[in-house]
Amino acid sequence: MPTVAIERTALFTHLGRTYTDAEFDELCFEFGVELDEITSEREEATKSSTEVIYKIDVPANRYDLLCIEGISRSLRVFLGDMEAPTYQIVSPTEEASSTMTVVQSSTATIRPFVVCAILRDVTFDEARYKSFIELQDQLHRNLCRQRTLVAIGTHDLDSVKGPFKYDARSPKDIRFVPLTHTEEQREFDGASLMECYETDANCKHLKPYVPIIKNSPLRITLNTKNVFIECTATDLTKANIVLDTVVAMFSEYAAVPFSVEPVTVNYVNDDNSIVKSYVTPQMYTRKETTSVKFVNSLIGIDVDPEPMAELCNKIQLGPARLLPAPSEEEGPILEVTVPPTRSDILHAVDIAEDIAVAYGYNNIVKTVPKTCTVGGEQPLNHLGDLLREEIGRAGYVEVLTHGLCSIKDNFTALGRPVTAAVSLSNPANVEYQVVRTTLLPGLLKTLQHNKSMSFTGGFKLFEISDVVLPDDKHVVTETIVGAKNARRVCATYAGPTSGFEVIHGLVDRIMTLCEVAPEEEYVASSGNKTNKLVHCKEGWAYTIRELKAGESDVSGTYFPGRAAEILLTSPKGGHRVVVGTFGILHPNVLENFDINYPTSAVELDLESLL
Repeated sequence: MPTVAIERTALFTHLGRTYTDAEFDELCFEFGVELDEITSEREEATKSSTEVIYKIDVPANRYDLLCIEGISRSLRVFLGDMEAPTYQIVSPTEEASSTMTVVQSSTATIRPFVVCAILRDVTFDEARYKSFIELQDQLHRNLCRQRTLVAIGTHDLDSVKGPFKYDARSPKDIRFVPLTHTEEQREFDGASLMECYETDANCKHLKPYVPIIKNSPLRITLNTKNVFIECTATDLTKANIVLDTVVAMFSEYAAVPFSVEPVTVNYVNDDNSIVKSYVTPQMYTRKETTSVKFVNSLIGIDVDPEPMAELCNKIQLGPARLLPAPSEEEGPILEVTVPPTRSDILHAVDIAEDIAVAYGYNNIVKTVPKTCTVGGEQPLNHLGDLLREEIGRAGYVEVLTHGLCSIKDNFTALGRPVTAAVSLSNPANVEYQVVRTTLLPGLLKTLQHNKSMSFTGGFKLFEISDVVLPDDKHVVTETIVGAKNARRVCATYAGPTSGFEVIHGLVDRIMTLCEVAPEEEYVASSGNKTNKLVHCKEGWAYTIRELKAGESDVSGTYFPGRAAEILLTSPKGGHRVVVGTFGILHPNVLENFDINYPTSAVELDLESLL
């Protein structure tokens, strides 16, 4: 959750009220935020001032609460001291400044989107200026993902003339004086600036970010009256949210409060003809609906439709109105008005959550559930937990590996053909291309990165986790998911010898623990005339058979003639089903994963054993 630091005196001035620390803590709870810490500037930065600082934790999706203006405004509306503001887009004062031209061919592959707005006749003082900068920093850290999705730029409109042009140029063709060197008026091109940011000790704080550089004459000062805001982005939706948030927070300081001038953004191709155009900021006010019955049932209250519509005014979702009931069973429909600052309202559940805040958490009566239920682990999870303990007692070390892997590790390196798998459309790198369909690559890479361990007595690893398999027949809530999870256990033994008998013994141990009896032929083949008396589930039995080359997609993983399939007979199927494989890994597989010792492995489906 983002934490917003606000001076107590300034906050109470905005609210027009004063509170004790305990009273304000209670107000924050009622509003749905948390007063995390009360400190002072002296404690924060060893300053002489002892101004009390409130550190308030706000929900991660409430971007309108990231500054003192947003918090104080929301609290005043919540307390009934003011009505929610109405934002208006006014006609541009001058046409030239209200146009942004985007060179599509050069920006399309870098940061293809830009949105803009103009705030006229803004009055800044030191506190407002500081808040203006801090809001941008908060947005950059949260919604903008350290400027990778959106980067905000603010400029003194009186120091520059439109129309404006958004273009991407070679670093050597860009020359400017960055804000970090305004006093010495040192000019850089793009390449030399990047080098400076990498080496200059005074610029270390800028290295993790994509720098937003503004020419010195354009920077915002306390004397700035007209502000030009532009946001370049890789995500147009987030760019509009960021721009609407900045405009909504600081348009209250304009000569006409809560007004903003639009900017027309034109995309042009190489022959300078317009191919796309839109106007920003959007400042959309939209309507969302939910049923009164749904809200009451979700919160656990019983509020009549008319009072519920009035509650919406406290949370800036008004004016709300009641629509005729589509059916007698569903009851009346509540239609709320969502302002441009509330991009977090996406579903009827979000409306119900805010109505619960307006109603008051402390006013919700605690009730005993009408049904009596007993919680417990899912059978599959319980089985996995029990097996973890037993396999650990057998000398195996449990690992937890990443659920994503490369196509090479999941298929090619294991000697398997590339088959269908759930893939990522935009993987961060080659290591995260598909969701794994087998647990084996994770264990083998763990062996690869632990060569310094002693393999003299054998190195045993195991993992119990999920793989994801394509499955077009897996249907949930009438929607084809196209994939399903499968819980598996996988173990490896690496040492001076192959350890085939060790892995074979683990297979028998797992089956015994799951109360599955070996078939008589399997017992006889081991040299024993009878099986030891152990409790087994009726109708359950298992055996193994040789896994021959070419019979299965996984046969290429194992050394020919030294691998087997695990066959299970259960009352559910009535016939033998392959539930796993084990054997000595093929030398080519070991070479692909850079493993220096013979290794045996087993992979078994756990869901079949329930």
